[in-house]
Amino acid sequence: MTRSHRLTHAEKEANRLISRERAAVEHGFANLKTWRILAEVRMSTHYATTLLRALLVLTNRVVQR
Repeated sequence: MTRSHRLTHAEKEANRLISRERAAVEHGFANLKTWRILAEVRMSTHYATTLLRALLVLTNRVVQR
């Protein structure tokens, strides 16, 4: 895309959807950083990844309310 190229309606809608998802994920990471939960995790990477995914789902559910 160039500066002179205007976005189509479909492109604008796609950007909105991507932005909405990105914002939810960024809010989840911000909450995890605030809680400092990742600083104290001393476990296998597989378990930590599973825990992180679960926490992100829960925080995103809270943010959406």
